[in-house]
Amino acid sequence: RSEMIVATTSEQLRDALADGKKAAKGRGGKGEVGLVPTMGYLHEGHASLLQRARRENDVVALSIFVNPLQFGPNEDFARYPRDAERDLAIARKEGTDVVFMPDVSVMYPRPSQTTVSVSGLTESLCGASRPGHFDGVATVVSKLFHLFDPDRAYFGMKDAQQVAVVRQMTDDLNFRVRIVPCPTLREPDGLAMSSRNVYLSPEEREQALVLSRALGRVDGWLAEPGITGARLQERIVDTIGTAPLAVVDYVEAVTYPGLLPAGDWQPGDGTPLLLALAVKFGRTRLIDN
Repeated sequence: RSEMIVATTSEQLRDALADGKKAAKGRGGKGEVGLVPTMGYLHEGHASLLQRARRENDVVALSIFVNPLQFGPNEDFARYPRDAERDLAIARKEGTDVVFMPDVSVMYPRPSQTTVSVSGLTESLCGASRPGHFDGVATVVSKLFHLFDPDRAYFGMKDAQQVAVVRQMTDDLNFRVRIVPCPTLREPDGLAMSSRNVYLSPEEREQALVLSRALGRVDGWLAEPGITGARLQERIVDTIGTAPLAVVDYVEAVTYPGLLPAGDWQPGDGTPLLLALAVKFGRTRLIDN
């Protein structure tokens, strides 16, 4: 396998992808490209996406870009963790072929007058507490899809709303890419892997385990007669309330992928139920579902 190429401009990226596809076809492959879009500070969750992309494609591409458009004015854009050297080491270890690490000036050479906005799926959950966030996500992901023209793109289900939004955008705008949702990876103690976990103090880290503990009880609660989406929501809120440092942003029971309120949902309805939460510990906002 040839050396991993790191591209910082769209021209370098196109050349690297063209070379990678050509080499793959020369080896008898189809030249299919699998893209893993990230904001960097990679962890095992990202590594699992790269591994899946490696199994399913000839060319594995990774983007690392902390996208300013998806951060609100008082959010953590400036302090979002970054470690390019470590990211590249993980990418290399997972057999990545092409890494795109553009500067903000490459992605947005001038203030963008075009944004991509997905309505309906973006007003609730994280969209309610982070207005404009999903416009930033949809805009940058559509730019990445144009730049990479991938056959498949891999997203973790930890951000289930993001997966629903990206799938909707992909269908509505006729992108030819197939969106591949991948399971949430967890630390040995149950905490969902996240680049933001590094912000947590030891005490906050310990109390944050209440999130996976609450979600872990759902299967048991589902067996109770008369259980509904609203009751599950209440049980999760009550469980999280046992952690003194937890400040709930939201806990919601919604249909998936439509993200409609599902308070009266009952087992056997035939509609997939998503129980999604966002909770702050100190300055750190964690999501899980």
